[in-house]
Amino acid sequence: MRALFALICLFALTATMPASAQVLDLSTVKCKDFVESGERNISLILMWIQGYYTEEDDPPLIDFDKMAENGKKLGEYCGKNPSAGLITAADEVLK
Repeated sequence: MRALFALICLFALTATMPASAQVLDLSTVKCKDFVESGERNISLILMWIQGYYTEEDDPPLIDFDKMAENGKKLGEYCGKNPSAGLITAADEVLK
């Protein structure tokens, strides 16, 4: 069942991606770029950040309320510090 769910998610993600591959190096993204990147990109980046800051032993859950809360905190920080690096901001806000 888990494998089927993963396959469906993978298909859904790839179906919405553009034909050409895109790579985003988050270590080079500034807060200003993040805030101005659009709702879809912000959501995808927040999903990645949520996984990055999840402990290895944590259960495999996606807490959308927590992700929204973290996104709000990150947005507030980035609004005050537009030239800060996104990963630096996430380290400050989410650790």
